[in-house]
Amino acid sequence: MPDLLPEETLEEVVNLLVRLVEAMGAIVIFAGAATAFVRFVVAALRGNGDGFVTVRLFLGRFLALGLEFQLAGDVLRTAVSPSFAQIGQLAAIATIRTALNFFLSREIERERSMVGGG
Repeated sequence: MPDLLPEETLEEVVNLLVRLVEAMGAIVIFAGAATAFVRFVVAALRGNGDGFVTVRLFLGRFLALGLEFQLAGDVLRTAVSPSFAQIGQLAAIATIRTALNFFLSREIERERSMVGGG
């Protein structure tokens, strides 16, 4: 049975997709950080003490989403004929990013309950 795509072509396509997904993650994180900075400055100028927590929650959601995009890029990277070393590296990266995302989500939820009053 002939290959649908030669492996070299498939690797090039996947590498392009990885770069696109990772760029999307970086854009999400940058957009969140830039917007959060503006919100922080506005809150600071207004003397809004609760604004800091709100800004952290806002930024945290963008960071969590950006980490998901970065993890998706890592998964894509190992989609085409991965070696055991790449699988091990993916497992380590996935574990670290999942832990970061877990603790970030927990912090967001804790601060959300503080802001929401319960």
